[in-house]
Amino acid sequence: MGKSTLLRVLAGELEPEEGTVVRHPASAVVAHLTQETRPRPGESLRGHLARRTGVAEANALFERAGVELSEGVAGAEDRYSAAFDRWTAIGAGDFEERADAVCDRLGLAADLLDRRTAHELSGGQSARLRLAAVLLTRADALLLDEPTNDLDTDGLALLEAHVSASRAAVVLVSHDREFLARTTTAIVELDEFTRTASLFRGGWDAYLEEKSAAERRAREEYEAYAAKRDSLTERSRLTREWSRTGVRNVARSNETDKNIKHREKQRAQATAAKASIVDRVLERLEEVEEPREAWELRLTLPSAGRGSRIAFTLRRAVVSRGDVTLGPVDLAIGAGERWRITGPNGSGKSTLLGALLGRIPLVSGERSAGATVVVGEVDQLREEFDTDRPVLDVVVSATGLERVEARTLLAKFRVGADTVLRPARTLSPGERTRAGLALLQARGTTCLVLDEPTNHLDLAAIHQLEQALATYEGTLLLVTHDRRLAEAISVDHELDVRGLFASPPAKGAR
Repeated sequence: MGKSTLLRVLAGELEPEEGTVVRHPASAVVAHLTQETRPRPGESLRGHLARRTGVAEANALFERAGVELSEGVAGAEDRYSAAFDRWTAIGAGDFEERADAVCDRLGLAADLLDRRTAHELSGGQSARLRLAAVLLTRADALLLDEPTNDLDTDGLALLEAHVSASRAAVVLVSHDREFLARTTTAIVELDEFTRTASLFRGGWDAYLEEKSAAERRAREEYEAYAAKRDSLTERSRLTREWSRTGVRNVARSNETDKNIKHREKQRAQATAAKASIVDRVLERLEEVEEPREAWELRLTLPSAGRGSRIAFTLRRAVVSRGDVTLGPVDLAIGAGERWRITGPNGSGKSTLLGALLGRIPLVSGERSAGATVVVGEVDQLREEFDTDRPVLDVVVSATGLERVEARTLLAKFRVGADTVLRPARTLSPGERTRAGLALLQARGTTCLVLDEPTNHLDLAAIHQLEQALATYEGTLLLVTHDRRLAEAISVDHELDVRGLFASPPAKGAR
């Protein structure tokens, strides 16, 4: 749809093909925080934050300007002054202290920040790192691309408070409806057909009401236009038919009086003239374009029945991953039961799911799964598509579909003909999520395991997921921080993993 592209244009990273982007004032600092989740190779987390917040660039420019000033390079004084102003505005002077304080608050310990290794971050750590970048960024305009992904309740509260209190202009892309309702004062909607933008004032809820009213008006205007157009077209057709019939009747008439016959012929021709008048009215009728129906994901989650009476069990199970140890845990997941797994980032939600699925070995205890359990999963990192194999091959292998059928399935989830032949790891986060949902639709399951399934999904797709989950008859294990999804999906059990700690997670835990 071009949302991220629009942010890049506003940030000055991409030149528009037409028109201009005007920055007021020209010296205003604009910060663009993308969906990037990983440090670059050899980059410490502290260096990653310095780069993301613009501090690293400001430091480099300031140092270069200082060298030029000391060497007496022409124009160096102006460049030094401009570099100093930017260095000050962006908060480079006290960045180290601010970074320590913010990351400590978020549970990213100093030893983790300064580590210069290819440290594998968990989804929760990546989320907190992205949040730290937002909290540390000082700018006149802040551009945020999907800032809520993977954030827990505390993180969302911090982000909401920061955005609401910020003196900067904030432009954000998000599919978190509750976050939008709490933070926005205006909505810009991109039309997928016309590629134009419409501005709605008044925040998220006002946008929904105004959009619904606008759609209703557009439909009513089109129906009124279509009814008048069809009526005039039918009148023209009937009038011409009457005229032709009249002319034929005159020609076949046995009337011998030439004057009478001439008058009848004129009457028939006058009827044809009326049709021409109707045609001219039809031509002057202002056309109203029929409202187009936006693409909408049609998601079904076929069930393969309830399966075994007990889907999963853990008996005196202890599981350890990184700095988190859960257990001993005694847990039985019955067929058809619906569970929501809760807890803050890094508390072990994904670890518990990994233990239940047998993906993470137990330190001690036992784990079992029902003999007829068929699992469908959308994991937090969408790892099924973290491969160099073509997307199409991944789907064919996972579903057993013919290649043509797999292409058709992916097309329904907006993964197009060119995309399916690319290496799966090159998919965008949204494409990975939609492809993961396509796999669920292609396979009958007795158990769905969904770990943050709404990340990177558009609003229409989230609505479809809610509807599909509401009628799914199998077992459901759900991890989500999407507050409106959590409210919409009824569950039988809610399990907070903080009650399962054998040892509390350390700061920066996975």
